[in-house]
Amino acid sequence: MTEDLTNYKYKTNLPIRFSDIDAYGNVSNTIYLTYFEITRLNYWRDVVQWDWNNTGVILGRSEINYLKPITIHDQITCYIRVSRIGNSSFDVMYVLVKNTTDGEEICTTGKTVCISYDYKANKSIPIPRAERQRMIEYDEPGLITNTN
Repeated sequence: MTEDLTNYKYKTNLPIRFSDIDAYGNVSNTIYLTYFEITRLNYWRDVVQWDWNNTGVILGRSEINYLKPITIHDQITCYIRVSRIGNSSFDVMYVLVKNTTDGEEICTTGKTVCISYDYKANKSIPIPRAERQRMIEYDEPGLITNTN
């Protein structure tokens, strides 16, 4: 799977912890969702400025494509962007790369479906207008499918 990194503006450098490594010296497949989560939270804080006091977010679905192993010696970066925005849900795409002397090598791609959520009412709710607009403006209207 080839992913065009020029479609991604936001990225987070991630540390690899000893506890991330499996018995074969690779990052355990269970850790990749944690890497996505760290990147997603940074994106929501820095770009979307999500107002957690008013609206929560839950995950409805996660997908991971493991392309190449990552080891404890690698330096890794995760790219993120929103690719679809609906009424109460939106899709977030991820590309995890290792930084090599030849540039960035794509190791993993993924996608999560995020749902705007009211924890008090225990139900999904429309994505707040300000957060929706910031995602659209940052990730370029031409790259986001708006399914309202």
